[in-house]
Amino acid sequence: MNHAVLYVRDARRTAEFYRNVLDFTTVIEDADGGFVFLRGPDSDNHHDLALFTIGTAAGDSEAGRRTVGLYHIAWEVPTLDELAAVRERLTEAGALIGASDHGANKSLYARDPDDLEFEVMWLVPAEFWGAEEHQAIVRPLDLDGERSRFGALLGDAR
Repeated sequence: MNHAVLYVRDARRTAEFYRNVLDFTTVIEDADGGFVFLRGPDSDNHHDLALFTIGTAAGDSEAGRRTVGLYHIAWEVPTLDELAAVRERLTEAGALIGASDHGANKSLYARDPDDLEFEVMWLVPAEFWGAEEHQAIVRPLDLDGERSRFGALLGDAR
């Protein structure tokens, strides 16, 4: 995937959230607040997320409840230490809604200011997937335990 585009009530407000919580940076912003293009940390992409304002009267997304649509976008972090740091920022922002161990990845779930769900995840190195590569796993995430486990396996806290 190259980038995601979201319709939001206020592109500037949502962009501020992604900058403050996930360390995104602004690439370009419409002077009238119509859109903001953002780049994720350590990204070489022109933009990873584009936000388009549709106004405060817009209703909530009903995707997955009453309409088809996108469930969530997942942003990958390079280390478990970074995942732990994001957990703290999401908690402070009141955005964290869950955490799961999916075997091949360790995931945090959160909601942005328009209540759109997103995931921040760390991908386990493929050599450690084993049989879990072909299983749909959802178990509670013990992030501190995973940091210890993979720190020992990888020689660091990746």
